[in-house]
Amino acid sequence: MLASLKRVDPGRYVIYLGFLAIFAVFLVVLRDDGFASPGNLFNIVQQTAPVTVMAVGMVFVLTAGEIDLSIGSVVAISALLAAVVLRDWPWPAGVAVGLGAGAAIGALNGALVAYARLPSFLVTLATMGILAGVARRLTNLQSVPITNDVYNGLFGSGTLFGIPSLILWTVAAVAVGAFVFRETRFGAHVHAVGDSARAARATGIKVLRLRFSVLVLSGMLAALAGLLYAGRLHGARYTLGEADLLTVIAAVIVGGTRLNGGAGSILGALIGSLLMGVLNNGLILMGYQPSDQMIARGLIILVAVALTLREPDR
Repeated sequence: MLASLKRVDPGRYVIYLGFLAIFAVFLVVLRDDGFASPGNLFNIVQQTAPVTVMAVGMVFVLTAGEIDLSIGSVVAISALLAAVVLRDWPWPAGVAVGLGAGAAIGALNGALVAYARLPSFLVTLATMGILAGVARRLTNLQSVPITNDVYNGLFGSGTLFGIPSLILWTVAAVAVGAFVFRETRFGAHVHAVGDSARAARATGIKVLRLRFSVLVLSGMLAALAGLLYAGRLHGARYTLGEADLLTVIAAVIVGGTRLNGGAGSILGALIGSLLMGVLNNGLILMGYQPSDQMIARGLIILVAVALTLREPDR
């Protein structure tokens, strides 16, 4: 009994306790400002939906021992391409082009990392900059409105049985991601490669193919996040997603995913994403500026690293 208790890692529960603590503080401080109203709470979940979707992909990438810094630029490119296509084509064409762009960018990243043997940090840093420039030139810095009501309803402003579509997308991404991550061979291989690529290769796991696959997955989920942004805003702009990288990484790290690979949590990423959303919403209601939100996110990352990701003494 004592041995089993010793094996329990209290760091796994820090994110849940931290979320409850921050939520409770805002409940008390902002009790007269509508923080706890159903409308505001639904708004927090809807605002964090794209971040949560990207966080699911980032869990797979980080657990496999890689990183994807290009997700924010993929969001902008995918949203803009979908918006342009939706001018003249039905909504399935816009969705296909947006997701296809994310898959293609992920495949490029994956090929350079897995087969050209380049570091994922440098590859995705480079593609992040390239894609940011392409997004700015694609429509000459102009916003592209989306007037397709079916698309906007499915990917942003619609409801199903009274539940906002963005919340449904959040639930679907987390549920499917958690199942694949924990219950499938692919998920097991992701853990094995992140823990030790050499050992994984010795057991017959195709390490290069897996690295390629997780970056394609990350690209496609970033593209889906771009579609959700475009649907919610009824349009696309080159600035979509450009400030999300830090938020996504913060959500994933505080959710218990290790930066050096081998361990991750989809549910933790969801709670981390909601924590970021609650924090931003609460600070806005308290009158703080975006710069203060950035400082708060950075402090949360430091606390998470100190409490949950500190390596044992060697």
